[in-house]
Amino acid sequence: MLSFTFLARALCVGGLVSLCAALLGVSLVLKRYSMIGDGLSHVGFGALAVAVALNAAPLAVALPVVVAAAFLLLRLSQNSPLRGDTAIALISTGALAIGVMVISVSRGGNTELNAFLFGSVFALTGGDVWVSGFLCIAVLVLYIAFYPKIFAITFDEDFARATGARTGLYTSMLALLTAVTVVLGMRMMGALLISALIIFPPVTAMRVCGSFKTTVVCAGVLSVCCFVLGIVLAYMWNTPPGASVVCVNIAAFLAFSAVGQFRRGG
Repeated sequence: MLSFTFLARALCVGGLVSLCAALLGVSLVLKRYSMIGDGLSHVGFGALAVAVALNAAPLAVALPVVVAAAFLLLRLSQNSPLRGDTAIALISTGALAIGVMVISVSRGGNTELNAFLFGSVFALTGGDVWVSGFLCIAVLVLYIAFYPKIFAITFDEDFARATGARTGLYTSMLALLTAVTVVLGMRMMGALLISALIIFPPVTAMRVCGSFKTTVVCAGVLSVCCFVLGIVLAYMWNTPPGASVVCVNIAAFLAFSAVGQFRRGG
């Protein structure tokens, strides 16, 4: 399996992105921002569609657009009469519609549309490996060096602000890293499935873990293991890699839920 360069690259990029998505997802889920990943993936789809139509570099177009969308969604969620889920729905559906329109009027629409919506291991490049490596380092530094601050803004942002913490800075860092994670991951997982990497591992870990630290560690390990197993199953059974990874995450969620229920019942 590893003799195929594209599969080795997919395992490397996917493993790093899965780790980042899970770590960031713990804070996003607990802050009730879990659907921001879904919204950003739709924005990324629209940006990638425009990049293809303009024959531009996908990352060069999609990354700044998704980062801007992440800050916009964050601002709307905090300082707008629109509820967070309403703002995400408006922006994500609008971006998805724009992407579909652009792809439909450009040449070779069906191929790009399927690749962007459902992902493709062939879409990854050597540059993605480097970018995902730097992203993983940034996320790990964020959680290790600023763990008390991330813990504080996750559970009680108002209290953290009252104690003098720069909550806006740390929340912006979460939004920025989430945007980069989504852009990298959606090229392999697809715009429709990348949010699963943000939601499933944290929620699954919460079935059995009782503290924030153990949830973060468990979610990271679980996410990487589920991704690797999903890619192996996709290779063995010739199934879509993104869907295979999500199905493994579903199985893990059901198993952890059963274990958690058994422990509470005991």
